[in-house]
Amino acid sequence: MIFRQVIHEDLGCASYLVGDAAAGVAVVVDPRLDVGEYLRLAAYLGVAITHVLETHTHADHVSGHGALASATGAAIHVHRASGAAHGHHPIDDGWELHLGTVTVRALHTPGHRPEHTAFTLTDARRGDEPWAVLTGDTLFVGDVARPDLAVDREEGARALHRSLHERLLALPDTCEVWPGHLGGSMCGGPGMDAKTSSTIGYERRNQPLLQVRDPDEFVRRATAALGAQPPNFRHVVALNRGPLLPAPTRPAPRAPAEVRDAQAAGALVVDVRAESAFDDGHVPGAVCVPAGRPGFGSKLGWLAGPDRPLVFVAADPDEAHRAALLAAAAGLRRHAGTLAGGVGAWRSAGLPVATMERLSVPDLHARWSGGGIQVLDVRERADWEALHIPGSVQRAFREIDGIPEGLDGGAPLAVICASGPRAAVAASLLQAAGARAVARVGDGGVPLWARLGLPLAGDAAPAPGAVAAGRA
Repeated sequence: MIFRQVIHEDLGCASYLVGDAAAGVAVVVDPRLDVGEYLRLAAYLGVAITHVLETHTHADHVSGHGALASATGAAIHVHRASGAAHGHHPIDDGWELHLGTVTVRALHTPGHRPEHTAFTLTDARRGDEPWAVLTGDTLFVGDVARPDLAVDREEGARALHRSLHERLLALPDTCEVWPGHLGGSMCGGPGMDAKTSSTIGYERRNQPLLQVRDPDEFVRRATAALGAQPPNFRHVVALNRGPLLPAPTRPAPRAPAEVRDAQAAGALVVDVRAESAFDDGHVPGAVCVPAGRPGFGSKLGWLAGPDRPLVFVAADPDEAHRAALLAAAAGLRRHAGTLAGGVGAWRSAGLPVATMERLSVPDLHARWSGGGIQVLDVRERADWEALHIPGSVQRAFREIDGIPEGLDGGAPLAVICASGPRAAVAASLLQAAGARAVARVGDGGVPLWARLGLPLAGDAAPAPGAVAAGRA
């Protein structure tokens, strides 16, 4: 039997190549947009990809089912409740696909979405019961799916409870769980682990939500801590339901004057280099979203609608192309090119260059304790309420569309998060909005401030005596 997990690190998505080497056939489940890895694996293992299976119509990333079908001639299968408008073979609960001695069986598990389907895997050479289940977005390692991306949240949670207890938890305890997402994906909650697999028995014993048998209590708990819905999820669903998409194109090189004009016409200039490179010099008004950091596509999805053109500023054309692929995977396919020659060419053209001040946590404390700087905390509200720098203002980076209330855009302002990446995005947004003296806190954030024993406020803040003792 062939079994390979392929992870899209940026979006935290997991897909699978499953097959039978002796029979020379394989299937891909939930393919990512860039399908090169599946083609490489199939060639290496000597199998033909004959089928593409979707657990559901994804809301967080654009599928590669079209590109894979085009490259291999594979048939696409998705549950008939998906409403897919592209060429596909609708499946129902109990549908089976035989790949040599391997049997893939559909297990309808609505909740996250009405069409959601898990797939059990049985290998006749190993036994008659399923040894693994591809749970898609119903059951994760350490968490369950969010129920509010297709239907009313309570309706979705009630269906999810039935799917978990009547379908997935009815599988043997030894059955391996291989989910559609790892920690950090928007499709689950804060308990989702970065571990790549588990078992039904382990999750049953160790997930608190799986131990809630009462449907009403499950609904209450599953909907209590839902995060904000990403603004582009309906657009991503529409792309995945609609006609099969061509592969994304490489961003065309644009002269500095062309980039300046595109920005003036409404394009978002996205600087995908490392934060330190952005600090040293960038196109004024550009937003700093490094492509080398996790969650590039998700962050960008909060900042740019699907119809807004993107211009990438990168270290080289390959970095710009990689950024464009990551953006396309998040449903952002409209780009107006990349700055040819990078920021060096922009400087040489005599165009203005902006910089960003970078502070360490001790630097921030020195200026904050003297009352010389405002602090904007761009972590989530719950994190801020638990623990924050006294006097700081909270606003999640995705909510910044100007100078937040309570802050003076003309006075020194430092932006902080938990570790640095969100602060870089937010600081660039504030600078683009007209704040004149913005600094970002890098190489640490509020957790480091706490570890250094510096003053804290919030529900979880230690008593003053404990802070003093900690600093001693």
